Amino acid sequence: MQFFDPHIHMTSRTTDDYQRMYASGIRGVIEPAFWQGQARTSVASFTDYFDMIIGWERFRASQFGIHHYCTIGLNPKEANNLEIAEGVMDILPQYLVKEGVVAVGEIGYDDITPMEDRFLAIQMGLAMEFGLPVLVHTPHRDKLGGTRRTLSLIREVGIDEDMVIIDHLNEQTLPLVLESGCWCGHSIYPDTKMSEQRMVELLKRYGLEKMVVNSAADWGVSDPLKVPKTAKAMLEAGFQEEHVTQVLFNNPIDFFARSGRINREEVATTIQVDQTKLWQENSALRGQEPIVQC
Repeated sequence: MQFFDPHIHMTSRTTDDYQRMYASGIRGVIEPAFWQGQARTSVASFTDYFDMIIGWERFRASQFGIHHYCTIGLNPKEANNLEIAEGVMDILPQYLVKEGVVAVGEIGYDDITPMEDRFLAIQMGLAMEFGLPVLVHTPHRDKLGGTRRTLSLIREVGIDEDMVIIDHLNEQTLPLVLESGCWCGHSIYPDTKMSEQRMVELLKRYGLEKMVVNSAADWGVSDPLKVPKTAKAMLEAGFQEEHVTQVLFNNPIDFFARSGRINREEVATTIQVDQTKLWQENSALRGQEPIVQC
């Protein structure tokens, strides 16, 4: 079976992770623009980061057989520095037209401040202008309140709810999103957020339509194999392979296909790996014998 992880921060993972992911059936990923663990000090640091995830990281993934896409946006944790946030808004349009950029994101709320409100609304407006879907992060604190405010702002801005996926949902917030036209994202994490077994119970209760699963793996304690592990849990719970494929491959690709820059056929196409290739004179190898697949 083939899988797709629509939310994983590969810049913080190793090439060993790419190898394990490919061996587990993952054939494509989406990397949302993300907080780096400490505050960025200038707009230029965002420029370098955005360039890296649309360039080097896309190349590095291909060197291990995985299709890499990304979303570009100002993370809510970084939306409360007015000068920098305004500067990022100025440069976003040039990135939203790039190859491999399939959505605006991840955007949303952290502390649910007026500044976060402002820049979430601006970025949803940019998504509408550029015809892109939106990936929304729900806050770690006051998740229920943040989800309610997110849905309210979506309606205030007027973006098509079918163009929005609201991520990091759980048993408390999923019913709210199901009442809307938005898509439903779930992050499967070790010990926190959602587990594979809890996800299976939600699928049993609410069905498969617009349901999306990801690992959200980053530089913290996380697991880049949570999507295939969810597949195993679904099969053990009695779901059929076609149900697994719908939730863990078709659904996420079909949502982001609204960008016109990704589709199932492309992700299912095997990458002919050639590790002799370089990106700006750089290789993902460190003296190893290059793999070349003809």
